[in-house]
Amino acid sequence: QVQLVESGGGLVQAGGSLRLSCAASGYSFSNVNVAWFRQSPGKERDFVAIVRWIGGNTRFADAVKDRFTIARDNGKNMVYLQMSSLKPEDTAVYYCASGGSFFSDDPTAYPYWGLGTQVTVSS
Repeated sequence: QVQLVESGGGLVQAGGSLRLSCAASGYSFSNVNVAWFRQSPGKERDFVAIVRWIGGNTRFADAVKDRFTIARDNGKNMVYLQMSSLKPEDTAVYYCASGGSFFSDDPTAYPYWGLGTQVTVSS
């Protein structure tokens, strides 16, 4: 059974940092893409970042580039989202997703999802 679990969310002041983690069980991140999405109440789920396991290519949404980084740890079978210079508009539930085969920023391309972790940035 495939399970993805996010952790590391919380309440942080604007300008602060958080590191989110995505751990996989019953599934290997090897040879797959892993992406992060976020969703605020009443809004669509938006692409944040993605890392290609083979080659390590990354891509970021314009709203977060230069502030967020994504990293992988093959040995621990985990993916991280390091968030810096956080803004109130970054407030959302953050999800990790995997299983897509097209290095896509479309959430419908991913069959495996975690349940999300809440990030709240205060002003």
